[in-house]
Amino acid sequence: MSGRARLALCAFAATMLSAGALLPLVDPATWLLQAAFMVAVLVGAGALGRRVPLARTLIVALQAVVGLLMLTVVFASEHAVLGLLPGPEVFQRFGELLNEGGEDVGRYAIPAPATDGIKLMLVGGVLVIGLAVDALAVTFRSAAPAGLPLLALYSVAAGLNGGAASWLWFLLAAGGYLLLLLAEGRDRLSQWGRVFGGAPRAPGRTAAGMDTGSGTAAPIRAGHRIGVMALGIALVVPAALPSLNGGLLNGTGAGAGSGLGGGTISAVNPLVSLQDNLNQPEDREALRYRTNARSTENLYLRIMALDDFDGTSWRFSQRSVEDVPDRLPSPPGLNGDVSTTEIKTSISAAGWYRQNYLPMPYPASQVDIEGRWRFEPSGRTLVGDRGQTTQGAQYQVGSLLVEPTRDQLAAAPRPSASMLREYTKVPEVLPEEVAATAREVTEGAVNDYERAVRLQDWFAVDGGFTYDTQVASGTGVSAISRFLREKQGFCVHFSFSMAAMARTLDIPARVAVGFTPGTPQSDGSMSVGLRDAHAWPELYFEGVGWTRFEPTPSRGSAPDYTIPEAPSGDTSDPSQPEASTSSEPSAQPSASESCPPQAARIGDCGTTTPAGALPPTDSGTSAGTIAGITLGVLAALLLPLLPLLWRVRVRARRLGSGGRTEADATARALGAWREIIDTAWDHGIRPDDAQTPRRTAARIVRLGRLEGEAANAVHRVARTVEQVLYAPEPRPVTGLAEEVQRVHAGLDAGASRWARQRALLLPRSSIRVIWALSERWSVFTARWAARSTELTRRSSTLLTRPSRQRG
Repeated sequence: MSGRARLALCAFAATMLSAGALLPLVDPATWLLQAAFMVAVLVGAGALGRRVPLARTLIVALQAVVGLLMLTVVFASEHAVLGLLPGPEVFQRFGELLNEGGEDVGRYAIPAPATDGIKLMLVGGVLVIGLAVDALAVTFRSAAPAGLPLLALYSVAAGLNGGAASWLWFLLAAGGYLLLLLAEGRDRLSQWGRVFGGAPRAPGRTAAGMDTGSGTAAPIRAGHRIGVMALGIALVVPAALPSLNGGLLNGTGAGAGSGLGGGTISAVNPLVSLQDNLNQPEDREALRYRTNARSTENLYLRIMALDDFDGTSWRFSQRSVEDVPDRLPSPPGLNGDVSTTEIKTSISAAGWYRQNYLPMPYPASQVDIEGRWRFEPSGRTLVGDRGQTTQGAQYQVGSLLVEPTRDQLAAAPRPSASMLREYTKVPEVLPEEVAATAREVTEGAVNDYERAVRLQDWFAVDGGFTYDTQVASGTGVSAISRFLREKQGFCVHFSFSMAAMARTLDIPARVAVGFTPGTPQSDGSMSVGLRDAHAWPELYFEGVGWTRFEPTPSRGSAPDYTIPEAPSGDTSDPSQPEASTSSEPSAQPSASESCPPQAARIGDCGTTTPAGALPPTDSGTSAGTIAGITLGVLAALLLPLLPLLWRVRVRARRLGSGGRTEADATARALGAWREIIDTAWDHGIRPDDAQTPRRTAARIVRLGRLEGEAANAVHRVARTVEQVLYAPEPRPVTGLAEEVQRVHAGLDAGASRWARQRALLLPRSSIRVIWALSERWSVFTARWAARSTELTRRSSTLLTRPSRQRG
């Protein structure tokens, strides 16, 4: 195989290994086969252009045209001329698919379905990266810059996956890049012929250091070391740097404060995490708590509030954070006329539940928790600092149970100008129908409180909306319009839409994210699972502060202050959750036809959950997961020890007793000598094949600062090597293993502690493994090439042999 062909093959392999990092993002993964075929055709087109030969720029242009034709046939053939040639309609179709793909990326949780838009983004992206890698590495013969597009491909996968791309994919991508560098180095070196090298790789090399084979020489070994060092840095440095993670409810959130005092936090859109949690096949327990509150009906565990609506989504504004005070400041807007009750809640987070924001009842007045936590005053949120998460956390929260009356909310004065300016902003692109619908629904209301209640009841009861977690998600203005038109969605749609409509009515509004109260347990505690993930609107009333509303039907419970007082004896509306009169939660809800109080609290009055059913608690980690984690830990522990284990094995083989023949004596002497050379190499004394054994021994003694028996042992073994190599009848020598041990001890004694540890755990001579594998691969490819040539010759002979005819 020619050098160009080997480079092209390695470029293809490096591209597809890097593209493998995208596999976890989309299901099914058949798109990768499609991309692999297209990249293979692209590489073949480049090889054909180079064989003609064409100019380099023309080769790249040819590959680009071939790639465009393939994309046209696969994704827009019905818009192409003759089903193949792209025209304006084809590019218009590509634009539509890319827009749809961008929306799908924000709409679906990982793994997303392989829609046409997402497939075009994936296949087209891999095709562009493949073209760049092939052009740089093969056409322009510069493999090193080809790592940039490969890194970009892996970085996109890691970014879309929340920074959680598997180490396996990184190692595969890095291995593909190193393979490409190795192929380029071999191709360049092959043009120089035989090279005078340094350290030997196999016994077949002569004492003078002249490489008699065709294996890798010194420049390639330097490339090996640079590549391995770069790979090690890439593995170690990210572990020491702060990470940017996605998700609020099911992973680590974004950002944290810095240092002591000050700093900022920011958060990502929680839509994907919410929908993913609500659609989990198993309701894993994330939190468990106990409280002294009379009722848990209104005890929502709030994580944070999203207060910035830019037209594409609701987001958490960037805010300053500070140290957590012993007692949190009073909630904004709350005055002493409103009834409040201080309650205590003890919360435990599951060991698998990791995110940076602390779930707490709102408004919290005091938090007792260990670890590095910071306080954001505006949203009254606790955020982890420098990687601090909720994993396995146990904490106590003192909070206020705020119980305003309907009259207090109705008589609330106008909020301040700053409050209105910040929390009633709506984007200019918000469709007029949103504000018009809000005015229509609240027509006749005399104050903001009545408007808020009418909006809530319209979504939850009167408007004909249905709760469905499978609906295509979205939080921008187009998603709100679609939701108001189709009237199907889940908590994110209800809360985001009500908050936007409230802002059009000049009512300060934001969206809170967290959990509903959860499920009562027989021991008196409450269990909160992934399916309790929820979003709800908070509206601001002067004198009361931020106030919860519940527009989502069949989820959570409507606050008491939003439920009109029913006349005595009337039957309650089953579609409207009502306040509980029970002071203690029952362990098992009743199975009566009417909605029991506890079922109303956890949102089980709807048709999606049978009466009396309780969500399952966390069943624990499966045996398969435990086995996988155990194997992963063992592999992680074993991997750094592989060089040490290899050296132990090689040392034992070299110093073994062996047989008693002259050949065995020669093998023992040469094995002991190689072990001394490698031991010196491990301690920083690089071998030099240009030296005779006697000069090599003197060099080891001088550089290793050997004295006494250690120095004498090196010279004795060197004389033994000369004797078995050049004497007419080599004499058997004993005690070689002891001589090697003396040399090893002497080198250790003259080295620093770090040098000794380095020689033990990361021996430099272990690079011989890579050299051996490289040589075996070279032998294999040479044999395969020879066999292919022989088969071709035989086939041509059979085809050209004249037939025998009878005369």
